[in-house]
Amino acid sequence: MFSFFKRKKSPPVPDLSQDLVDTPDIAPVAPTELPPETLAVVAAQPQTEPALPETAAAPPEAAPLVADDLPAPDTRAAAVPPADQADVVQPPDPWSDGTPNISPDPLARLDKTAAPAPAAESTSWLGRLRQGLSRTGQSLGSLFVGVKVDESLFEELETALIMADAGVEATEKLLTQLRARVRKQRLDQPDAVRAALQDILTDHLKVLEKPFVVGEAAPMVVMIAGVNGAGKTTSIGKLTHALQARQASVLLAAGDTFRAAAREQLVAWGTRNGVTVIAQEGGDPAAVAFDAVNAGRARSADVVLVDTAGRLPTQLHLMEELKKIKRVIAKADSGAPHEILLVVDGNTGQNALAQIRAFDAALGLTGLVVTKLDGTARGGTLAAVAAGSQGVRPVPVYWIGVGEGMQDLQPFVAAEFADALLGGRPDSLK
Repeated sequence: MFSFFKRKKSPPVPDLSQDLVDTPDIAPVAPTELPPETLAVVAAQPQTEPALPETAAAPPEAAPLVADDLPAPDTRAAAVPPADQADVVQPPDPWSDGTPNISPDPLARLDKTAAPAPAAESTSWLGRLRQGLSRTGQSLGSLFVGVKVDESLFEELETALIMADAGVEATEKLLTQLRARVRKQRLDQPDAVRAALQDILTDHLKVLEKPFVVGEAAPMVVMIAGVNGAGKTTSIGKLTHALQARQASVLLAAGDTFRAAAREQLVAWGTRNGVTVIAQEGGDPAAVAFDAVNAGRARSADVVLVDTAGRLPTQLHLMEELKKIKRVIAKADSGAPHEILLVVDGNTGQNALAQIRAFDAALGLTGLVVTKLDGTARGGTLAAVAAGSQGVRPVPVYWIGVGEGMQDLQPFVAAEFADALLGGRPDSLK
């Protein structure tokens, strides 16, 4: 009998680094489950579980899946019951008071039936975004205090935008439009000029604004790439939370077999969100992705998020491995991957353009996730992406992050970003 069916006297202090359950070998019974070398980790939070009634049936065992052209891992992983069977037992959660949980606490259990966040939370998000981009907001906003609207103001704006990582091309485009509007509308007040610049910047960034649509494929397979340290695995955990808030079921694939403890980190995020993680010990990342796509189909998951190893675009052998993962995913599902996202650290400035260009050439990116905008990020890089600077295609920005909490990854909205980048529209013009 599996260890999670035993009654415990009191809920232990949760240890999110130990989420693997070793069980004896189990004979396969169905052709729709995972191969025996693949571990399906049922990631659920530590909790006290009552003993099952005598009439309760044991969960079905895992069965092999054939993948002819994929390498098998060298080590054998234990099998645990599928998530759809393990979820039959729903004991009380000792961490919950019975009310929907919308706390940004990353350890809080997600209420999958929770309604979208209220308008007050949206206001709080805009405040956090302004705080995250305060370095640029203060630099640009201070230029409009007690000054005359003349050429010296435009020269100072040019310097400030370039220092904010907007780049020369985007800066020239924005200021050309601003000069034309000031002349046409005869703006002579600094606050009016700042409001005009915010409107122009919003229109400039609109090309990057695109909703992340779920449901056009079943399952929708999302491949996620990024350089080392960009916050890729953490972003996957937050993205899982955001998708569950839309009532989407999510399956995770621990395809980062290169970095130490990457699998354990993803399992910890799976535990926090209460989702299943498909993993192998020392396995080939392409094989993990293949198994995850088949598992997502067998479990009727809405979204399969495939983590990959972080790498620099100059590491050509690792970039070739990314291409291999993409090809193998297509073997499991001819239309997959449906989305290929690049996680970009907002603190990297103009270096982000080189990353986007290299990963786009290798994989054909469909979207970006911009993280760590609460650090030293200056934010103007997105204006450079929208302008197509340095030969970069204006890849849509699906999500931006400004903190470590579950709720701190939100859809990119051009108007909100422009507002935060310029320190907010003057109260007199709202």
